[in-house]
Amino acid sequence: MRAAPRRPALPWAAPLYTAAVQLGAYATGRLPAQRRTQLLRRHSTNVANLHAGRWWTLATSAAFVEEPLPVAYGAALVATLGTAEARWGTARAAGVFAAGHVGASLLVHAGLRHRVRVDPPDATARAVDVGASYGFQATLGALATAVPHRGARAAATAGLLALGALPVLRRGRTFTDAGHLTALALGLAMGTALRGRGPRPTPGRPSAIPKPT
Repeated sequence: MRAAPRRPALPWAAPLYTAAVQLGAYATGRLPAQRRTQLLRRHSTNVANLHAGRWWTLATSAAFVEEPLPVAYGAALVATLGTAEARWGTARAAGVFAAGHVGASLLVHAGLRHRVRVDPPDATARAVDVGASYGFQATLGALATAVPHRGARAAATAGLLALGALPVLRRGRTFTDAGHLTALALGLAMGTALRGRGPRPTPGRPSAIPKPT
């Protein structure tokens, strides 16, 4: 007898994370401007912090944003992270997000550390660099590789790469533009690795694998 297909688990971590980030943005927005800037810089994955060994910022920087998320961006973040969570399970989705965030931050740091002054630090070395965008881009890239039809998958991948490359090619580009493209590339690589594995089984749910009768 063939068991009923497993229903995707209802995402919970994606809306919880987005809500926490949004509430934190409103809370930090009530601080005096100088104190708020100091707080954000302390949790930034900038060259000065990483050069000084403050590696914990690789985690805490994803918990802060400079301004409250616009409604459209917040909805896109929940939809993207939630889709990944429903498809791969909470642990794998969080792993893709974290790997994209940390990986892109480290690669940007590697590219900047020999180009900016850290003693005393210049503006770029002390820049505010917080937010969910690196993890968001990585998750988006990973999901693009999960599009079922080969042609649609190729179009989605090419479209995302083009959109990610445009800011890097413009005259007024910043290091975060390069970080977004890097995170997207990392996501594409991780999505390719995850392709074919399917969603993780949920404890207590019947397996979709037919059992012998």
